[in-house]
Amino acid sequence: MHILQICPRVPYPPTDGGAIAMYDVAAGLARAGHRVTVLALNTPKHHQPATVLDHLGPNVRLLTVDVDTRLSPGKALHNLLIGELPYNVERFVSEAVETALAELLAREQFDVVQLEGTFVAWYEAAIRRLAPGVPVVLRAHNLEHTIWQMLAARTRNPLKRYYLGHLAGRLRRFEQQMMPRFDALAAITEPDQQRLRRLGCPEPVVFVPAGVDLNRFRRDPTLRPRPRTLFMIGSFDWLPNQEGLDWFLREVWPAAHQQFPGLELHLAGKNLPERFMQLQVPGITVHGFVESAAAFMQQYELMLVPLLSGGGMRIKIIEGMALGKCILSTTLGAEGIHVRPGFDIVVADSAADWLAALGRYHRGELGAAAIGAEAARTIARLYDNGRVVESFVDLYSVVRQRRAETA
Repeated sequence: MHILQICPRVPYPPTDGGAIAMYDVAAGLARAGHRVTVLALNTPKHHQPATVLDHLGPNVRLLTVDVDTRLSPGKALHNLLIGELPYNVERFVSEAVETALAELLAREQFDVVQLEGTFVAWYEAAIRRLAPGVPVVLRAHNLEHTIWQMLAARTRNPLKRYYLGHLAGRLRRFEQQMMPRFDALAAITEPDQQRLRRLGCPEPVVFVPAGVDLNRFRRDPTLRPRPRTLFMIGSFDWLPNQEGLDWFLREVWPAAHQQFPGLELHLAGKNLPERFMQLQVPGITVHGFVESAAAFMQQYELMLVPLLSGGGMRIKIIEGMALGKCILSTTLGAEGIHVRPGFDIVVADSAADWLAALGRYHRGELGAAAIGAEAARTIARLYDNGRVVESFVDLYSVVRQRRAETA
């Protein structure tokens, strides 16, 4: 098949959850013998040359369109007062992208078009107009409105809470309007699959998890984790990650450091805000961006995911599990991942429960090595990227058959 994949950013390098999910599907489809044309918005934050996917071989072609998606207080206010689309979505709407799409669909034929997430769902109407016979699939990385609802509920500033709540409402209306228009939806977690059905989306609404390329996350036998070390890694331009780290530093770490002074916490990730980069807290080392997430993870023992808001699947958990890491997460952080607390993950939600788990780890009572070994087996069994790609190919076959029957 020839698949057109429309992405809200260039899916390279695969250093954060969104990029990894998009990149691994394109790479996996190409390895399976399909052709993939990636049409990506080339944003200032993730700007890349058009050659960055050349290493995937001739079955993958990248086309980019420069789009300025940077946040602007003036544009946000204008959108709040008279905008028709949620500001999160409006930033990704571009006449240049629609022009590139029109030129591409006029000269080439595709078997399926896959849009990656809410922010590019707006282009569905253009695809229907330009190529009415081609099935259009939406991969729902998460339901955006649920994230902003959670953030609004936890925000203390009343003006900020109002704005976030208003944005969440507009996102819900947008997603409720847009999601049912697709030929199929692929939810990245089973809870999101049920949320999409409650929004009124017709079948097929399938669950296709994010996978991991196990070749990219093979353990290096020369790297030994330092004992009594904790780590966090992620993209910190995503507000739920900031919220979770703020909570951990405020509610858990002071008591943990006092009671278990031998523990070290190591922080790494993209776009760490200045307040984290300048942390001068005993026991905490801030690394900032690291070139290799896999190498960083293998240096330390216990992975922390203190997520309080969000949706979709935490791909960094999948990667950590693939490397045999024991992970301490909130229930929300582990949502949508087929894990068993106490078997292949550790789950805690209150500050007291987090402190108790860190105490068991400090005393060697947590069984971190055994839990990490089970985590690696879970990923190999359920989340290998090859299986994910097979699920997408099956879905494409279903929607193509349905289109052919109604033509």
